[in-house]
Amino acid sequence: VAVNSTLLTINAGDYIFYTDWAWTSFVVFSISQSTMLAVGAIYYMLFTGVPGTATYYATIMTIYTWVAKGAWFALGYPYDFVTTPVWIPSAMLLDLTYWATRRNKHAAIIIGGTLIGLSLPMFNMINLLLVRDPLEVAFKYPRPTLPPYMTPIEPQVGKFYNSPVALGSGAGAVLTVPIAALGA
Repeated sequence: VAVNSTLLTINAGDYIFYTDWAWTSFVVFSISQSTMLAVGAIYYMLFTGVPGTATYYATIMTIYTWVAKGAWFALGYPYDFVTTPVWIPSAMLLDLTYWATRRNKHAAIIIGGTLIGLSLPMFNMINLLLVRDPLEVAFKYPRPTLPPYMTPIEPQVGKFYNSPVALGSGAGAVLTVPIAALGA
């Protein structure tokens, strides 16, 4: 659960290729990141019952993302090609809520989740303002594409309908049911 929730969160909203869509994706980015942080952190926190677990969870995700950032940088992409979301301050608010409400699960979910939803977009707005000209970066360093042997082949829709084979198989399928019914 730990690994999967972390992977889900660090890929939610496609933050890693943030430069592709820049501010257009900010709303999707904010909703998905807030939701995934709240769900993952609350799961961790309620599982352990220890305030501070949400911050620990956010720290782990941040470290994972910096490793990914380093890997992309090593491949020749610019330093700000991968955006590391600011999860830790929002997770700290969730931990504070859990501690202040005397470890009340429902208060943690409602109040803490609301605080994450309100704070994370704000923290990330500041973070994303620091990315140098996302449009330029997106055109200069396009996201990696699949190699030709993995590229899906588009189905040739519409070319099959006028062939004798299609007409024969269609007629056969339609006539099979009444013929089978008569035989029974």
